This record gives sequence, structure tokens and C-alpha cells, in this order.
Amino acid sequence: MFLTKQNLAVARTLGVAIVATVALGGCATYKEEFATINSRLDNLDAKVQSAAQSAESANQSAQQANSRLDAIEGRVQQLEAAPRRVPRG
Repeated sequence: MFLTKQNLAVARTLGVAIVATVALGGCATYKEEFATINSRLDNLDAKVQSAAQSAESANQSAQQANSRLDAIEGRVQQLEAAPRRVPRG
């Protein structure tokens, strides 16, 4: 859900930049400013994509860890329920 909100924010920002570019595209004085803004938006988009990939990787790692914990849970319960052994000697 967090990533979706972030992507929507980037999409809105890009939409505003596109509308502004179309509305003022003929003005030569704004070309450099729009190039700077577009560059910053591209950089932000790359960061969002990287964050999304990192989050997906972390999610997969967490799921694997949960699977491993689930796999050993039964054995732990058996050991806890087993009668205590009397020490030798």
C-alpha cells in the first residue's frame, strides 16, 4: 500500500510537469527550468523504483524466514512436551 501511494505521488507530479510543459512549452525562458524539473523527476522515479525493489526483496526474505520458523515449530513443541530425561551418573 505504501508503494502504491508513493507511485501515485510520482504520477501526479509527472502529470503536473507534463501539463506545465504543454502549457508553457513555447516559452524559451522555461525550457531550462523544465529540463531541470524533468531530470529531478526522472531521478525521483528511479529512487522510487529502487525502493520498491528493495521492499520486495525484504518481503521475500521475511517470507522465507517465516517458512523456516514454521518448519521448526513442530520440532520445538515436541521437545518442550517430551518428558525430562534423568541425568546419568
